[in-house]
Amino acid sequence: MDFVTEWFWFFLCVPLAALAGWVIGRRGGQRHGDSQVSRLSSTYFRGLNYLLNEQPDKAIELFLHIAELDKETFETQVALGHLFRRRGEVDRAIRLHQGLVNRHDLSDAQRVQALLALGEDYMKSGLLDRAETVFSELAQIDQRAPQALKHLIGIYQAERDWEKAIDNASRYEDVTGEPMGKLIGQFECELAERFRGAGKLDEARAAIARAYQADAMSVRAGIIEGRLETDDGNAEAAVRAFERAARNDPEYLPEVLQALMQNYRKVGDLAGARAFLSEMTEHYRGIAPVLALTQLMEEQEGVAPARAYLGRQLKDRPSVRGESALIDLTLAEGADSTATLHDLKHITDQLLVRNPAYRCTRCGFGARTHHWQCPSCKEWGSVKPLLNYAVL
Repeated sequence: MDFVTEWFWFFLCVPLAALAGWVIGRRGGQRHGDSQVSRLSSTYFRGLNYLLNEQPDKAIELFLHIAELDKETFETQVALGHLFRRRGEVDRAIRLHQGLVNRHDLSDAQRVQALLALGEDYMKSGLLDRAETVFSELAQIDQRAPQALKHLIGIYQAERDWEKAIDNASRYEDVTGEPMGKLIGQFECELAERFRGAGKLDEARAAIARAYQADAMSVRAGIIEGRLETDDGNAEAAVRAFERAARNDPEYLPEVLQALMQNYRKVGDLAGARAFLSEMTEHYRGIAPVLALTQLMEEQEGVAPARAYLGRQLKDRPSVRGESALIDLTLAEGADSTATLHDLKHITDQLLVRNPAYRCTRCGFGARTHHWQCPSCKEWGSVKPLLNYAVL
């Protein structure tokens, strides 16, 4: 019965079309009209019977017959094209919807509907250039065509034409009132990455500023800014950018921590580093800030205080990486059971190698490297470091 569900909405259109024809024929009192409506109704119910008996091929042929008998019924033609597309018969859907678009008797609303259907056919078949042309025409005909704008955004994402994606996302926000700042911020960050890779630092900084304007809490903008300032030798600016990114979303702290600590050391502000890491332990339940603090304590105060601090923290936030660091500190102290600790260290390291470092919060996709767009579900900004992941 799944197929019946798929076709359900089609029956909402066809009976209305048949009923309208019946009413017209009844009022006109014309025998020919009554006879045609009767044939349409009979054919429709035969098609419905085929669907209920899970014979979709026979059913669709009958609905084609209905469309041929009543070519003026716009809704029937559009619905049939949708059904062709859903069945994978995109060529037939394109021909049917092209015929509708070429009709001169359509109202503006009907023309918009036909163009939208044709553009969706082209997208389904992978003809993105034709889909772009159709949706652009549709957006010009009807400035309040959010579906067309949304499709254009998808097309320009696929083509990595970020300027046009930004423009259409802004128009979509104006038309619908739906906030698009986070998405526009991602597109601006894509531009910033492109400019940074090409060595155009001023253009990259401008794109980062626009990303912040679109999404003041953009983590990605802060990360790109920090890397850009690191490359340009501006350690203090890099520290500010990385700190901003981590404060906006502490779950991304492991992604910036290594570069942040390197810039802290360049500036010579280890006290500031310790203060920031202590702050992060209050907002981030993972092990990354604890391990970084432990390393600083070992450098400044010695192994014993660092080992004691880490041992206390691991009681509240157990972690394989934390246990590995604790083993290292224990070995450094020269404690007993060295052989056993070496074995534990080996096992722990093997476990770490097999674990993913990042996971998509939407679909659960796991990865060893970071992706701003999830390779699995295509969601932006959903792949985040795991709580027990740290790079030092």
